[in-house]
Amino acid sequence: MKVALVYDRVNKIGGAEKVLQTLHEIWPDAPLFTSVYSKKNASWAKDFRVIPSFLQHIPFAKKAHEFFPGLTPMAFESFNLKSFDVVISVTSAEAKSVITTPKQIHICYCLTPTRYLWSGYWDYLQNPGFNLLNPIAKAVFWLNAPKMRIRDFVSAQRPDFYLAISKAVQKRIKKYYRRESIIIHPPINISAISNQQSAILRLRSGRVSKKPSYFLVVSRLVPYKRIDLIVKTFNQMGLKLKIAGAGSQLSFLQKIAKRNIEFLGNISDNSLSDLYFNSQALIMAADEDFGITALEAQAAGRPVIALKKGGALDTIIEGKTGLFFKSQTTSDLKLAINKFKRLKFKPLDCKSNAEKFSKSIFIKKFKKFTEDKWKQKQIQK
Repeated sequence: MKVALVYDRVNKIGGAEKVLQTLHEIWPDAPLFTSVYSKKNASWAKDFRVIPSFLQHIPFAKKAHEFFPGLTPMAFESFNLKSFDVVISVTSAEAKSVITTPKQIHICYCLTPTRYLWSGYWDYLQNPGFNLLNPIAKAVFWLNAPKMRIRDFVSAQRPDFYLAISKAVQKRIKKYYRRESIIIHPPINISAISNQQSAILRLRSGRVSKKPSYFLVVSRLVPYKRIDLIVKTFNQMGLKLKIAGAGSQLSFLQKIAKRNIEFLGNISDNSLSDLYFNSQALIMAADEDFGITALEAQAAGRPVIALKKGGALDTIIEGKTGLFFKSQTTSDLKLAINKFKRLKFKPLDCKSNAEKFSKSIFIKKFKKFTEDKWKQKQIQK
């Protein structure tokens, strides 16, 4: 069974990239087809055979793919994948646009239906992220969005099978694409987080040796993640907050943050593990498609305070491994933080919950699903 992987763009690091790394473990010979590839910003892909599209040769495309919404679907359609038996697209945008033959099977691991066209349309229309060019971007987007949605819907009919990363995404796939899907949650590398000596000692004792002094955010700093809401809340409460990650809103967030808030930028996996271990809790204010960081924190024995929407509902047990707040307001987040300070959470409970989403479980489920579908295809022949 010859496998090809397809991904929207290889120019950053995040939860989806960890999925691809795990798929690479299952099928190490599978090439990775993508629209653009930045070796500098995607060091995680060094072990892949990455094959970028013609967009790679267009100036600025690697950094500003937002300027090429019409060309990106064409870029994926241009790939000739006839020599592969199975095509696996991992996508929240255009990678599902690849064209396969009736002899092949195309499995789409859907991170979410294209956010800016569907579930996040109004947020994107309000703030498309082009700063001074926002008024022009809004007008252009508003005029072209209907055609783009039609094209996206057509592309969404090409995969033979859909896998969703959470119940929330499963509902969106049904609502926007009219397709059925099966849920396979993204993988969490539990051992990489919890096997450090400090973690073992702490988890065995069931408590933290010294009281953590800060709350933690681990996220891309982009508008829909609502880091601004977290910053404003901690500005008012005066509690210590550390923010790990980078993105288009970094400068803005640094300007509005008070001295109790520290920005760490992108950090290594080892440093991130230490941050989780020594935090009071992870804070998530976005309507997450899944939210791998919530499980990474729990793998480190730390609870999570999250918006009561999206993928967080799949991964957090309220009152046992974390707390929810109802709406994206400073008042609701404050209430949750104050409630959190009155409660106690057991590190072992958090870790046990995270283990349900381990990498080994993901590999077993994904491999079985793919091989079963390929065997069925062979029988049909």
